[in-house]
Amino acid sequence: MSNINRRFCVAPMLDWSDRHQRMLMRSMSKHSLLYTEMVTTGALIHGDAQRYLKFSHGEHPVALQLGGSDPKAMATCAKMAEDAGYDEVNINVGCPSDRVQNGAFGACLMAEPELVAENVAAMQAAVNIPVTVKNRIAIDDMEEEDTLRRFLSIVSNSGCKTFIVHARKAWLKGLSPKQNRDVPPLNYELVYQMKREFPELELIINGGIETLEECSAHLGHIDGVMVGREAYHNPYLMTDVDHGIYDEAKHNKPTRMEVLESYKEYMQQQMSEGVYLKSMSRHLLGLFTGEAGAKAWRRHISENAHKEGAGIEVIEKAAAYIKL
Repeated sequence: MSNINRRFCVAPMLDWSDRHQRMLMRSMSKHSLLYTEMVTTGALIHGDAQRYLKFSHGEHPVALQLGGSDPKAMATCAKMAEDAGYDEVNINVGCPSDRVQNGAFGACLMAEPELVAENVAAMQAAVNIPVTVKNRIAIDDMEEEDTLRRFLSIVSNSGCKTFIVHARKAWLKGLSPKQNRDVPPLNYELVYQMKREFPELELIINGGIETLEECSAHLGHIDGVMVGREAYHNPYLMTDVDHGIYDEAKHNKPTRMEVLESYKEYMQQQMSEGVYLKSMSRHLLGLFTGEAGAKAWRRHISENAHKEGAGIEVIEKAAAYIKL
């Protein structure tokens, strides 16, 4: 098991943060904590658990995010995560989608902190790895400050000491999941305030963070930062994390092409095991963001990686469009 330092985390992103994306992230930062996309307890207990739990040893430190609200099922799945080798298991109390609401978990659990606390206690009794919570500041018409304070107080009393706070309210009625990532205003200061009120807790801030300069500013008030879409759409920023966030001595930063060469080796190894190119190449689309030829790079991969028999030559031809 790897040591966990949550100063910089890459968010769980549904349909995006699969094991291939995490290997790309890890090739650029050895310290960042990586999260899986949310996996429901039903998928693990009644589905193909090995498919959902599979990850590469090189991903450590890596956390599994669980979606669910039944303490017994959550404890069972937490144990599965520990047995599979994950470094942390995280409870989703932030996703606002209809599917999650219908399953009585995700952001709607902000209204039931006692149930979240019950889940934390059951999971901690079942495992030795950390059990953490990713939550919003409030939902719908609930007042933000009182809601977040009460949630942190009740859930921390059950033993949870690490909370990743998406600094936006979630509107379960009237906004889509996509809109819920942008429309509700960010309230970073409230998260800072909660850190002052609960100094014993580890609070990680999430939501709208796009640069390492912003990360450093947050770290003046809070224990860690979590970046989501920017790390996905502009993955090369990860090459500055170990030096800029973890204060590692200045290293020989890999070029974008060196990152690509490393990931090509990984893709070839995976393809030899039957993985399709398109499952991995989609995570490369943003690697050359801002560089000449990036649009042609993205277009060539998007138009060709899904074709039957597509191999590493698709990536090599796409790279020829890049003018560095």
